[in-house]
Amino acid sequence: MAKVVIPAGLSKQYTGGKAEFDIDATTVRSVIKELETQYPGIGEAIEIEMAVAVDGEIYHDPLLEAVAPDSEVYFLPRIGGG
Repeated sequence: MAKVVIPAGLSKQYTGGKAEFDIDATTVRSVIKELETQYPGIGEAIEIEMAVAVDGEIYHDPLLEAVAPDSEVYFLPRIGGG
């Protein structure tokens, strides 16, 4: 199962403070779907507010990126630029 980590702000708002999960998924989209099933509302917040790193690489359009059973998936707050 992939290790999935969400930031403290999301964990406080949606998961009762739990920030780390083991999820069986093959894409970032399926990771988000599984989180949404367990914690309604978190999926939309992730898609709007978060960047995604899979195995140390940050993706701009991550939904179809592959997730292996030994992957680490981190959802990170997006940083605005100007």
